[in-house]
Amino acid sequence: MAQSEQEILEGLAEIVNEETGLDTASVEMDKSFTEDLDIDSLSMMTIVVNAEEKFGVRIPDSEVKNLKTVRDAVTYIAGAQG
Repeated sequence: MAQSEQEILEGLAEIVNEETGLDTASVEMDKSFTEDLDIDSLSMMTIVVNAEEKFGVRIPDSEVKNLKTVRDAVTYIAGAQG
C-alpha cells in the first residue's frame, strides 16, 4: 500500500537518524542531504538501501545521484510505490 508523503518523510527521517544520529526533526523536505544534513556518500548509500527495504521500492544507482534533497527522495519513493 502506498504511503503518504508525510509517512515517507517520517520513515526517511528515522532512517537518517539511525545512520547519522541527526535529530529526526532536522530532516525536512527542503533540506539538502549533503549541504544541510552533511551526509557523506557512504552514509547516503546505506540510507538508500534501508529506504528500499522499508518502503519496498528499488532506487537504482543511476537515480541516487538525482536525490539531492529530502523532497527529491520522498517524491521518488512515492512515485516508485504507485
